[in-house]
Amino acid sequence: MIIFKILLILGISWQIATTDGANILGIFTSHSPSHLIVHLSVANVLAERGHNITVVASSQPKIAIHKNITMIVVPLTKEQEVIMHRSMEKMASNNDGFLTLIRNFFGSLKIFIDAQADILKDPRFTKLYESEDTKYDLVMCGFFMNTFQLGVAAKFKAPLIVTWTSAAMSMVGRMVGNPSGVEYVPSHTVNMDKGQVKMNFLQRLKNFLSYTVFDILTFIMDIRMKQIYNDIFQDEDDSFPTLDEMYKNVSLVFCNSHFSEASIKAQVPAVVEIGGIQVKEKPNRLPENLETFIENSSEHGFILFSLGTNVKGSHVKSEIATRIFNVLSKLKQNIIWKWDDLKHTPGNSSNILYTKWLPQDDILAHPYLKLFITHAGKGGIAEAQYHGVPMLAIPIFGDQHPNALHMVQAGYGLMVNYFTLSEEVLSSSLQEVLHNPIYRENVQRFSRLYRDRPFSARENVAYWTEYVMRHRGATHMQSPLVHMNFIESSNLDVYVVILLILYIMIVICRCGFLFVKRKVCDKKCKKNSKIKNKIN
Repeated sequence: MIIFKILLILGISWQIATTDGANILGIFTSHSPSHLIVHLSVANVLAERGHNITVVASSQPKIAIHKNITMIVVPLTKEQEVIMHRSMEKMASNNDGFLTLIRNFFGSLKIFIDAQADILKDPRFTKLYESEDTKYDLVMCGFFMNTFQLGVAAKFKAPLIVTWTSAAMSMVGRMVGNPSGVEYVPSHTVNMDKGQVKMNFLQRLKNFLSYTVFDILTFIMDIRMKQIYNDIFQDEDDSFPTLDEMYKNVSLVFCNSHFSEASIKAQVPAVVEIGGIQVKEKPNRLPENLETFIENSSEHGFILFSLGTNVKGSHVKSEIATRIFNVLSKLKQNIIWKWDDLKHTPGNSSNILYTKWLPQDDILAHPYLKLFITHAGKGGIAEAQYHGVPMLAIPIFGDQHPNALHMVQAGYGLMVNYFTLSEEVLSSSLQEVLHNPIYRENVQRFSRLYRDRPFSARENVAYWTEYVMRHRGATHMQSPLVHMNFIESSNLDVYVVILLILYIMIVICRCGFLFVKRKVCDKKCKKNSKIKNKIN
């Protein structure tokens, strides 16, 4: 009876905690659908807890959202869509070298940044400011080159949480004083051999240079962020915080990563790992056409092929698409191929099903799946690792190549070059991953490790979000590093003082030595002079 009463009290308390919800504003304006999936997965968790969520985004969600989520969609203009399309097409069709790739990437990045800034000026968003009844207990910003959005939290006088789709890189980690770990954490530019525990000297040198270049780019980016920030919030009074001050007001950062995925690094408490947040605890039932196609694949299994949410079929060179089709159409396995233009496909084959959009996580969870052909985006690789599916990577741009390389080094699959792809290489790589059990064994071993956590990603999101709201921003979690400048955080002033003291001590010792030497010499000279006088 006593146990029953305790359980009843706990149940009532839980119900109160989950139904008396807070008002939360999510600014998730990145134009990459894969980014929005991660951010909305966080929002769904909080909505399920009874909180009321308002989400501002640049596109309609590709995943189901909770009834407690209100969407405000401010899409790209036609002109922005055209420029974005052309930029993505260049990156997916040209292999003119690293500098050209960087130029195309920053060309599209400018559109990303400017379009996100436009959203904060759009009446569909600014009307939230105008209503006196609008009050938010928390603001969440989905990070992607848009730190000017941090000012929204100051506008609503609410605590601030940043959500990020990958590991805590320096650009994100600096908001909460997370150490970079340049001495021992390899960047994407450093290739580590399988089983290699630490970097050698040349790798550490390359790592240092890589971090330095990225810090310089961050500094340059900051200049643009401050310009946009000042433009958006120029009408505020003098008490309104600057962007530098807002960097010091981030309560915590949710990172879609897990320490088991890469090199170990030190993390401050305000960095909370939620790796695999987009993976459902129980997969949803597949659409009827996919379910029927997969059920007909019971004998040989099936393969999932997707180049992600940013690369469209029209971005892929026709000759590359034809080579891929020629190989896939000859396989025994059925193929689910994500292809957005169903009127113009690479070819027709009874074993290939084209689909504009697919529930990737639900498909990866299916036991008949034999292989995932992927562009090596962070989200797709994480989902495949979670479900224990071997991969064949075809990276194209951005972080996809280092993601693929890490996957290969871990033994979860193979990688082929998109720009020089031949039918022979693709076919042999497919056969190797399909028929060599070592890749599936490796990734399934990691899957067990990846899932073995004291708290799930969803539980981490729920607890730490409510923790920040309970403690009004949880400023006690802040690292002192947030409030230190470069000189202080690098101890340069301490080193200068120590060197100065050492220099003064050396000067004093030298002067003392010269003084003693002079005295000794003078005494010796006087003694020699006396002896010489006696002789004379």
